[in-house]
Amino acid sequence: QGQLVESGGGLVQAGGSLRLSCAASGRTFSSNTIAWFRQAHGKDREFVAAVTWSGTATYYADSVKGRATISRDNANNTVYLQIYSLKPEDTGLYYCGADREELRLTISADAYDSWGQGTQVTVSS
Repeated sequence: QGQLVESGGGLVQAGGSLRLSCAASGRTFSSNTIAWFRQAHGKDREFVAAVTWSGTATYYADSVKGRATISRDNANNTVYLQIYSLKPEDTGLYYCGADREELRLTISADAYDSWGQGTQVTVSS
């Protein structure tokens, strides 16, 4: 089935930036939308950003729109999420997932699998 592995999280001050990476192993996901979700302590997993299989279309949650960029490098089976102007409310465990269905874009977490262990982002005020 393959697996995705997240990395790049850390502790950063408000106003800073981070680049998260989502690397595929075991298979390629070149026909699948890849999305980032995050989960704050005690809250449900929420959608952050998605990039389609070709990388030509992206979609962002309102909470990060204008200060995040998602991109993908299919040659290296990696998806990136750069978040700028980080806020304390961006704190959470960030996961990437692959849409089970090929060639579509959805923001529902139920549509995704191949989740990794996540990477923790903590933004201090």
